[in-house]
Parts: sequence; structure tokens; C-alpha cells
Amino acid sequence: MTRNNIEITPSTKVNDLLDTYPELEEILIGIAPPFKKLKNPLLRKSVARVATIKHISSVGNVPLNELINKLRMAVGQSVTDDSYEDENYFLDKPDWFSEDKISLSFNEEKLGDKDKMTLVTMLQEAKNVKEGEIIELTTRFLPAPGIDRMKSKGYSVWTVKEEDDLIKSYFLKNKD
Repeated sequence: MTRNNIEITPSTKVNDLLDTYPELEEILIGIAPPFKKLKNPLLRKSVARVATIKHISSVGNVPLNELINKLRMAVGQSVTDDSYEDENYFLDKPDWFSEDKISLSFNEEKLGDKDKMTLVTMLQEAKNVKEGEIIELTTRFLPAPGIDRMKSKGYSVWTVKEEDDLIKSYFLKNKD
């Protein structure tokens, strides 16, 4: 893949972006500190393959247009005046949510292995969650790629911002 054949858009995968423009790694880390984990080769292969520029925009709380143009300018692409819609991950509390349905909880700050991606651990343990049960994930950032991954696996999702910059994401296991 040459530097000229990847246009930076909302759907650009982080892995493709960094393979083509490795110098953008530091810019991404500066935008969203949780992406420091991209320096770990194993995590880079897993997270970067599913995370898109749109995800990074949500994680870093940076407007999508601003992020795309910042990255495009850094690699010499023309700035776009396209208007991209930012994803809203914070919605009203759903009818299905009840604290007594939480069967599994993860707090990223309390996980022992800081190099292991929380999503990977959560997906492994989610295999034991029964239909109608909820998984709770607590982070200091919006885990946008993980939320979208869980949605793609059939989970219903609700995310709420709590005090002290804590984000709680809840995943309801639906029918297999």
C-alpha cells in the first residue's frame, strides 16, 4: 500500500491508517490517551483492525470533521469541507436496564494486566453470560470500538457518563 492510495475518511481503519502513515501514531495518542496501547504490537493488531477514525473521534471527544482534517493536514491531504455526523453513544436509559441483571462487571483501571485489552477479556468472559443478563464495563474513556463490536455480536448497549469522568457501558445479552 503506498502513501497515496488511502484517503482519510470516517471509515478508515486505524490499522490501515498507521500502516500507511506511521507518523500519525503520536497524533492519535495525543488526541486520545487510551490509544497509547497502540504501541503494544499485539493490541495494535487487535484493536486497530476494528477501530475507525469515527471511533477515535468518539473516544477522544473530538469532532469528527476536526479530527479528519487534522490527520489529513498532517499527511499532506487536502482539507475537506464534508460535514460528517458525530456518533452519539450516550442515549436515554433503556427499558431493559436493571442493576439486578448485571452478572459480570469490568473496571478497566482494576484489571491486572494493563497491556491486555479490556474488550478482549470481556469478550472471552461474555461467553458465560446468559440471555437477559447484563455486562457492566467501567472506563475513563468512551470505548467506542468495543461498543460497536458488542452491538455487532447482538448485544443491546447503553452508555452513561458518571461523575469523575467515569463512563459506564452496559451490554444486554440478547438471544444467541
